[in-house]
Amino acid sequence: MCRNIRPLNNFEPPASDDEVHAAALQYVRKVAGTTKPSAANQAVFDQAVREIAHLTRHLVDDLVTTAPPKDRAVEAEKARAKARVRYGA
Repeated sequence: MCRNIRPLNNFEPPASDDEVHAAALQYVRKVAGTTKPSAANQAVFDQAVREIAHLTRHLVDDLVTTAPPKDRAVEAEKARAKARVRYGA
């Protein structure tokens, strides 16, 4: 499940709220051990996602680096090349 969480720091443009929410959702799914909580746990699950997304946004916004921002297209191509080598496509 957590393979889908991607680094969010030091990109141009910065990580969107959707990307932050997706990372928080994947994290909560992993910790909870389920991709779809029961009706009894839905509210707690959703609250956890909101809180983790909020904290993640603060973390990403507050981190400081001297490295130049990474380009999303370049990083995506690197990932595709790595997948081609790994899976032999």
